[in-house]
Amino acid sequence: MNICVTAQGDNLESLVDPRFGRCQYFIIVDPNTLKFEAIQNPSLSAGGGAGIQSGQLMVNKEVEVVLTGNVGPNAFATLEAAGIKMVTQVQGKILEVIEKYKEGQLSSSIDKPNVGSHFGVGMGSSSSASKEISLEEQASSATKDEEIKVLKEQARAMQESLKQITQKIEELDKDRKTDMNA
Repeated sequence: MNICVTAQGDNLESLVDPRFGRCQYFIIVDPNTLKFEAIQNPSLSAGGGAGIQSGQLMVNKEVEVVLTGNVGPNAFATLEAAGIKMVTQVQGKILEVIEKYKEGQLSSSIDKPNVGSHFGVGMGSSSSASKEISLEEQASSATKDEEIKVLKEQARAMQESLKQITQKIEELDKDRKTDMNA
């Protein structure tokens, strides 16, 4: 059985990414052996259709269960049509999440999307309008506690992304300076 966990990094110590269609990585793992494949999400920066494309990738990888923070309507429809079980509101390190799933602590599957379309667009994009729309869509379908929980998770994910971007800029700057001095 293959399980997919949306991830912010490419290993089992990475944190769960709260987005499905626009997550940074998909960790496809055999929960029994913990053998895994990390796939950088090719739909992360897609202009549209990220949920559908990511769902199709799960079909191609023969995934049976997706563990993630949130699933929008397009991804939900694609995964549901393929018979892939979806578990949302998942948080923590990938390895811990897999153990919780194996122990039956994450067994409740969803029967409808838990966020609106374009939920993750603003998190990896410079489009603040997209971010505002997704937050409004989400707020209209969530309780205040759920909204606060998701917003806190979004803030944490954005902080992690900013940290990774800053590290990459520092690496590139260092390499550029080394090349100029050579």
